[in-house]
Amino acid sequence: MNMLWLVASEEGGFGLNFDILETNLINLVIIIGVLIYFGSNFLGKTRSERRAEIESAIKDAEDRQQKAATALAGQKKNLKQAEANAQQILATARENAEKAKAAILAQSEKDVERLKASAQQDLDSQQDRVLQELRQRVADMAMGRVQAQLPERLNESVQTQLVDKSIALLGGN
Repeated sequence: MNMLWLVASEEGGFGLNFDILETNLINLVIIIGVLIYFGSNFLGKTRSERRAEIESAIKDAEDRQQKAATALAGQKKNLKQAEANAQQILATARENAEKAKAAILAQSEKDVERLKASAQQDLDSQQDRVLQELRQRVADMAMGRVQAQLPERLNESVQTQLVDKSIALLGGN
């Protein structure tokens, strides 16, 4: 302030000082003073609002972190349950596959035995049919030969002897 007084007293009142070095320093001090006087409330209020926003954001972030941690724990629990269920399903599937395999093998063995019995039965019936056919042919051949040889061998005297023997057997003489 002494400087202002000197400037004012030398020239006889207030006036403009065009010395750049002196005026810049004074102007800077005045501007800083005005900024401090008027801006302290504004800056303080802005800082307190900003601080409240930051604290609110931090609290929200902490809440979200807590919720995320809870959700993560729940999802880990669900994952463990899903893995346990998958293992149980896999074990059940293996057990069912083994049962199905055993049932298929048992049914296959029964089918093979049934096919063997059926084949044996077919073979036996074929064999019986062939044997009967052979017997019939042999009998037909034998009858054919007998009929062919009968007129030659069965003459009158043989016929008479045959009739006498038959009567003797029947009559008891």
